[in-house]
Amino acid sequence: MANINTAGVDPTKMGVGRAIAVLTSGGDAQGMNAAVRATVRVGLYTGAKVFFVHEGGTVIGSARCKDFQTREGRLKAAFNLVKLGVTNLCVIGGDGSLTGANIFRTEWSDLLKDLISKGKITKEEAKTSSHLNIVGMVGSIDNDFCGTDMTIGTDSALHRIIEVVDSITTTAQSHQRAFILEVMGRHCGYLALVTALACGADWVFIPEMPPDDGWEDHLCRRLTETRKAGSRLNVIIVAEGAINKEGKPITCDQLKDLVTKRLGYDTRATTLGHVQRGGTPSAFDRVLGSRMGVEAVMALLEATPETPACVVSLSGNQAVRLPLMECVYVWKYHTFFNNWNTYKLLAHVRPPETKSNINVAILNVGAPCAGMNAAVRAAVRIGIIQGHNMLAVHDGFEGLAEEKIEPITWNTVGDWTGKGGSELGTKRVLPGKYMEEISLNIAKYNIHALVIIGGFEAFSGALEMVQGRGKYEELCIPMVIIPATVSNNVPGSDFSIGADTALNTITTTCDRIKQSAAGTKRRVFIIETMGGYCGYLATVAGLSAGADAAYIYEERFGIRDLERNVEHLVEKMKTTVKRGLILRNENCNSNYTTDFIFNLYSEEGKGVFDCRKNVLGHMQQGGTPTPFDRNFATKMGAKAVLWLTEKLKECYRHGRIFANTLDSACVLGMRKRGLVLQPLAELKEETDFEHRIPKNQWWLKLRPIMKILAKYQISLDTSEHALMEHVISKKPPVHMTLTK
Repeated sequence: MANINTAGVDPTKMGVGRAIAVLTSGGDAQGMNAAVRATVRVGLYTGAKVFFVHEGGTVIGSARCKDFQTREGRLKAAFNLVKLGVTNLCVIGGDGSLTGANIFRTEWSDLLKDLISKGKITKEEAKTSSHLNIVGMVGSIDNDFCGTDMTIGTDSALHRIIEVVDSITTTAQSHQRAFILEVMGRHCGYLALVTALACGADWVFIPEMPPDDGWEDHLCRRLTETRKAGSRLNVIIVAEGAINKEGKPITCDQLKDLVTKRLGYDTRATTLGHVQRGGTPSAFDRVLGSRMGVEAVMALLEATPETPACVVSLSGNQAVRLPLMECVYVWKYHTFFNNWNTYKLLAHVRPPETKSNINVAILNVGAPCAGMNAAVRAAVRIGIIQGHNMLAVHDGFEGLAEEKIEPITWNTVGDWTGKGGSELGTKRVLPGKYMEEISLNIAKYNIHALVIIGGFEAFSGALEMVQGRGKYEELCIPMVIIPATVSNNVPGSDFSIGADTALNTITTTCDRIKQSAAGTKRRVFIIETMGGYCGYLATVAGLSAGADAAYIYEERFGIRDLERNVEHLVEKMKTTVKRGLILRNENCNSNYTTDFIFNLYSEEGKGVFDCRKNVLGHMQQGGTPTPFDRNFATKMGAKAVLWLTEKLKECYRHGRIFANTLDSACVLGMRKRGLVLQPLAELKEETDFEHRIPKNQWWLKLRPIMKILAKYQISLDTSEHALMEHVISKKPPVHMTLTK
C-alpha cells in the first residue's frame, strides 16, 4: 500500500495541529471500550492530539448530567474545550447523549461570545476554535437508534440473554414448565423480538406491536396447541416496555397469573435486569466498535464548518454517515419490520389447508457449523407455510444419491434454532460421481427444488449439478445455496452462517489464554486458527482480540516481516503491556508453520519474552450458535424458500417444472447492505477454486486497521470512505396484528 493514498492525502498527517476529545455517555454498553480504543489510536496515528473525557460530565457531560442540561453547564464545557484546543468531539452514547451534544454544537458560537464577554477566553482563542465538529457512535444495548442496523452493545446483550434462555430451556423441558422472560429495551422491542427469533419462543410482547383485543385467549390457545404437538416447554418473551392497546403495561407477573390460572401450567417468571449490560463484549461488538472508531476519526478530520453533526453506523456490512438529528427523530422502521414479519411467519401462522403439490428438499453439505439447524428450521417452516411438502436429505449429496430422504415436519424442527452442528448430517462428498443416482432419486421423490446449506463444497457441488443439466433433465430444478461454514469462504456473501460463532470461540479463547499470563512477565502466545486458505477468522479474530499480528495466505509474508513483528514485540515488552498475541491461519504458508513461527519467536525473544503455542482445532466448529448466527440463519432460510417459491412459478411450463436459466441456481448471501441472490455461473468467475476462496474479499480492508491498533506505522487508504447520507423517513403503521 502506498504511503500517499489515491486521494492525495498522507493519512499520518491528516490530524496534525488538530485535537480530538472522546467520551462515553449515558448507559454503559459492551463494546464502548473497543470504540474508544480505536478512536484514540487512529487519532494518534493521524497526528492529532487525543483527549479522553473521564466519567462523562467533566468536559462535556451528557444528557444525564444535570449540569450540562443548563446553559451555564454547557458554557463551562465550552471553556474547557477551548482551553485544550479541542474542536473535534467524538461522543459514544445513546440518543439522549447525542441530542445533548448536538445542542452544544448548535450553541457553540453563542457560547464563545459569552466566554469572550466574560473575559474567560480571548478573541484569538475563539477564532482558533470557531467551529465544533461532532461525530457520534451509538452505544446502547437497546438498538433503538434509527440509521444503524446494530448499535454497539446490542449483540453482547443478546449473548447474555440467549445464555440464560438456553439454560432455562433445559430445566423447563425437564419439568414441563412455561417460562416468562422479561428483557430490557425501554420503549424498543428489538432485544425481545430477536431473542424470540433466536430461541423460537411461543409468543413475544413488544411495545411497538400491542396485541389485539382478546390476546389472552389467543395466547392460551397457542400454548395449548404447542403442548399437544409434543413440546415439553413454553417460552414467552416480554420487553420491559410492553403494552396493550390501551397503553397499559403487560408484565411478567400478569402473564404468569394468566397461564397458571387458565391452563394450570407450572410457570416461572424471570426478569434479567442489568445482567444484560454486563460481561465481556462479543466479537461482533468489538469489531463494530473498532470499525466505527476509525470511521469517526475520518469523519471528524474531513468535516467542514458546514458539515452537520453526524453519526457513523453500520447498514448491512457497510459503514455509513448519517445526520445526527435525522436519526434521532425518525422511527427505526426497516430492521424492526424485517424481524417482526419473519417471527410472525415462523411462530404465529397455521399451515394452510391447501397444498401446492411442490416438494422441496433440504440438505447440508461440507463440514458442520453452528447455525445450520436454525437455517433448516426456518426453511422447513416457511416451506410448510407456503403449502409445500418438505423433504430432509441426510448426509449431503451422498444421501441424495443413496435415498436417505424423508419428510420433515413443522414439529420435527421445533427446537433446532439453538442446536449446534448438523441434525441432518453432512458430508464433504461432491455430487459428480453420483449424478445418475441423484437424478433418478430427484425423479423418484418428485423433488421440484433444492435448498443446499453448506460451505465451499455446497457451492462447488451445486455448480456440478448445474453443469449436469445438459445430460440429466431431472437436474433442471431451481436451487439455492445458503453459505454455512466457519471459514467464511463461499463466493457471493460477506458472511457465512457459523463464522460468528467460530469468531466468538476464538476471541473468548484468546482472552482466557492472555489472562492465564496475567501474573507472568513478558509472554507471547501463538494461536493457530481454522479457515483453510481463507484468512477471515485469523484477521477478524485478531482485530477482536487485539492481536499484534495475524498471518494469512491472502497477504504474503516473508522472513523480514516475521523479523519486524518480533522487533515490534520486543519494543512492546518495554511498556506496561507484557503480553503479545499472534494469530496464524492454518494454511497461510506451507513453510512458515505454527511450529516454525513458535521456534523463531522463542529464539529471537530469548531474554525478553517466552512463547506458548495453541492449535484451536475443531472447537471452532462446535458449540451452540451465537444470537447473530441464529438470527442470520433464520432470515437466510426463510428468504431462500420464499425465493424458490417465486422461481418455481416462473419455471412452471406445460404442467411441469423446468429450470435451466442461469438465474435458477443462485447463492443467497449478505452483500454490503442486504441479502442478495447471485447466479452460480456469475460467481464462478469470481472464485479461486484451487484455494477455495473468492478472488475479492471485503474483510482484507480491515487488516490495516488491525495493524494500526497494534501500533504499527503503516499506511491507511482513506480514499474509500462513507459519504454523508440521509435517513429515509417511514412512519410505522398504527399496529400490526398477529395472524390467528
